[in-house]
Amino acid sequence: MNRRVVITGMGAVTPLGNNVKTFWDSIKKGVCGIGPITAYDTSETKVKLAAEVKIDPSEYLPPADIKKMDSFTVLAMIAANEALEDSGISCDNADPNRCGVLVSSGIGGIKTIIREYNKSLEKGYDRVSPFFIPMAIVNMASGRIAIKTGFHGQASAVVTACAGSANAIGEAMRMIRHGYLDAVVCGGTESAIMPLTIGGFTSMRALCETDDPGRASIPFDLERSGFVMGEGAGILVLEELEHAKRRGAKIYAEVSGYGVTCDAYHITAPEPTGEYGSEAMRLALMDAGIGPSDIDYINAHGTSTPLNDKGETQAVKATFGKYATRLKISSTKSMTGHLLGAAGAVETIICALAVKEGFIPATINYRVPDPECDLDIVPNAGLQQSVKYAMSNSFGFGGHNVSLVISHYD
Repeated sequence: MNRRVVITGMGAVTPLGNNVKTFWDSIKKGVCGIGPITAYDTSETKVKLAAEVKIDPSEYLPPADIKKMDSFTVLAMIAANEALEDSGISCDNADPNRCGVLVSSGIGGIKTIIREYNKSLEKGYDRVSPFFIPMAIVNMASGRIAIKTGFHGQASAVVTACAGSANAIGEAMRMIRHGYLDAVVCGGTESAIMPLTIGGFTSMRALCETDDPGRASIPFDLERSGFVMGEGAGILVLEELEHAKRRGAKIYAEVSGYGVTCDAYHITAPEPTGEYGSEAMRLALMDAGIGPSDIDYINAHGTSTPLNDKGETQAVKATFGKYATRLKISSTKSMTGHLLGAAGAVETIICALAVKEGFIPATINYRVPDPECDLDIVPNAGLQQSVKYAMSNSFGFGGHNVSLVISHYD
């Protein structure tokens, strides 16, 4: 028999706030976290906007530790500390051999790589920091969290671009469901707002180049022209239901469905018909043991690129048929920007709170309807509405498609 998997702790560092409460309050209010880039001088670059976090890591972690971590790991550690405190799980009330860590990042320690490369050009390769490799590698967020917790179960990193942290949550759910572990700290982290990465996405024509934050990340709007780079971390504690109940943990929601496919089509562009995004949603519904009419809300991948939003609309219609027009489907990337490898985890936190509190977030800054994106995208104002089942979609370069079903826990 499959074991039930619940969320018992959550932590977040986002452009809308550096803890879950502040972040969720901003989501409910429809706050836009996008603004002019402050990380570097943009006077000679096309892209002027991003969704940056506003945080002083020294308020959360020892400065000596921060110096030995890339910023993607720093953000993960801050979010993980919140999630662990929220959950209350530790080696004192759980078997450390039955607890694991699975944290994703799309790009990892790119800031450290560039900094140390520049140093090597100036001073020679033998002067590179001895911490360069362990700071740069993508699995180090998981490694650091495992060291922090003392958890000895599987600790690894899923790397599937913008689908990564959704994959991490889904794989963590499977580990617990099938009895390999009792609890997993999982999610994703990203900190890559810098000239090289912004320049790479700019050359691909993937980023919005407006200087108006209110018309930058506008998913499903006819005038959308690209995504806005974001940064942050989302970490969740998933736990087997009976294990959580035995230690008296509070329960936010249940992770009940996971569907994953690959377009096998193109390195960056989604498959035009949305067939395999649809299949991921269908598999998630089947895994959760529910039908299309049971879903109340979809947190869309909704990046604000012309191809993604059109393709996701087609995929939703193919999956939900006549029920598609009854669904509420919003993109909170209109507020957070696109957090790349952290997006799926942050959006799963949104879904967990949506089902717990009965609130559906808006797609903000929506003005011009697109006839090819004609579903109910909850324009500009969120809704108080009961949500029994929510779905979160995440799609990544390479054709990676992930759909999660988050259920109300009663």
